[in-house]
Amino acid sequence: MSHFPRMWAGLAALLAGLVPLAAAAQTLDYGDVGANGEAAQDGGSSSRGSSGGQRAKHRGGRHGSYVAPYIEARQVVSAELSPGNDVVTYSTIAAGVDATVAGRNNAASVSLRYERRIGWGKANSGDTISGLLRGYASVVPQTLQIDAGVLATRTRVESGGAAVLAPLGDDDSVTQLYSAYAGPTLSTEAGDAKIDAHYRIGYTKVESPNSIITIPGQPPLDIFDKSIAHDAGIHIGTRAGTVLPVGIGAGAGYYREDISNLDQRIEDLHARADFTLPVSRDLALAAGVGYEKVEISSRDALRDANGFPVISGNGFVTDKSTPRQIAYHADGLIWDAGVIWRPSRRTQLEAHVGRRYGTISYFGSFSYAPNERSAFNVAVYDSISGFGGQLNRALADLPAQFTANRNPLTGDLSGCVAALEKGNCLNGALGSVRSATFRARGVAASYNIQLGNMSAGIGAGYDRRKFIAAPGTVLAVANGVIDENYWLVAYLGGRIDRSSHYSVNLYANWFQSGSSFAGDSSALGATLAYYRNLTDHLEATAALGIDNISRPEPLQGLTSASALAGLRYTF
Repeated sequence: MSHFPRMWAGLAALLAGLVPLAAAAQTLDYGDVGANGEAAQDGGSSSRGSSGGQRAKHRGGRHGSYVAPYIEARQVVSAELSPGNDVVTYSTIAAGVDATVAGRNNAASVSLRYERRIGWGKANSGDTISGLLRGYASVVPQTLQIDAGVLATRTRVESGGAAVLAPLGDDDSVTQLYSAYAGPTLSTEAGDAKIDAHYRIGYTKVESPNSIITIPGQPPLDIFDKSIAHDAGIHIGTRAGTVLPVGIGAGAGYYREDISNLDQRIEDLHARADFTLPVSRDLALAAGVGYEKVEISSRDALRDANGFPVISGNGFVTDKSTPRQIAYHADGLIWDAGVIWRPSRRTQLEAHVGRRYGTISYFGSFSYAPNERSAFNVAVYDSISGFGGQLNRALADLPAQFTANRNPLTGDLSGCVAALEKGNCLNGALGSVRSATFRARGVAASYNIQLGNMSAGIGAGYDRRKFIAAPGTVLAVANGVIDENYWLVAYLGGRIDRSSHYSVNLYANWFQSGSSFAGDSSALGATLAYYRNLTDHLEATAALGIDNISRPEPLQGLTSASALAGLRYTF
């Protein structure tokens, strides 16, 4: 965790500085129909769930802003139902803050929690930090802003490389994951032309205690360590009817990701022209054509005297003396065509089909918000990246105002946020934590609704990753392997009476590994929590939960049930 607590401290200070700036949040002009669609292609009552949303109270702000720092003490009992029958108990003390601030030119949400676990008997002791932050601050109002996001959470890494948020237990397969990004976004005009540009730098780290997963008689599976990603783009365009009867534009983008495992590198440079032809007031046809060059390269592992790869605590040791080897190279014409439908400020559809990365590509998005209490969002994506780049993109797609959902028993983030603006989930970006680069195609959907004192939401998706690795290297065993991940997250929360409320959380992951030795696995779980206000600031909590992990033979699955009793004081 080293430098990350300091990062969170700095971001918390920034958030505190934004609190006095509360005012109306910015909204998009639905009539400004863009033509390039690159963002979609590269993508990628409040729910309490122990996040404090139900009782959070703003201390002096407006427009739905609130700040709720808290301390908490809990007692947890967990019973293994299969394959064994162990019962462990542990105590936790925690401190955290849940906050959302909205200013005229600034907005941010954060859910930050530090927890100290004290194990009794066989239970492990330790510290965990988890948090999610997403926000922006305007340097020049309506023109230049700085966007940022941070994620810190625990994840369980299964034998096939599958990653599951809010994991049960605390064994060697549970590890800490960090991801952060920041960068400026520019939106301005020059005469009749609109100029949009952005730059993001991202960092992701998986603190896996065992960077190499081995199964007797099978090849080793290298787990992602860390990466730095750069994403930059610019687009200049005019709307239909200003200069020409059709909207015209031109843009360029550059993406680079450097992965520590075997010095893997992704470089993607593209440029394109695009056109928008209005068919009616609500409908337009869009098309684009351009050039793209994508190259993925890496080095091989250092070999010992017997020709076997050298392994350290961080995985394979890279042989810096060897030249880079090309794993993937594609350059040439890219194109796409599609439709843009925006009948109102509450309904937007954009769908494209084209050619990219040497094959047919599909991408698009749909959003529908029939009223201020509900929202439905769908995104279809197609991209090439590493694990870190994919997670950075998902983090950047989150809205700046949300309520984080947490597992009431573990305190971990569930992966989805409650938000009527977008309601995005991070689960689809997890999937497999193999170190190899990949092409990801998938779809993610979410629905959030608020009815009086009750709120509910569901997120679901499918993620398919085809891995890319250089032949002749230790990662070559992953080349062409396809991993598929189906995921589902749901929550329900509401008030029972003036002094009590409840939350229900469900999650499910079905992971299908393309490796013959890994097999399929699944993770299912549910929690039910009851909260009772004892005073204006003190709250009692009782919760029950059940979790199941199914693993391929000869590995054993795991089923456990847990119960919790605790007290939380909110300042």
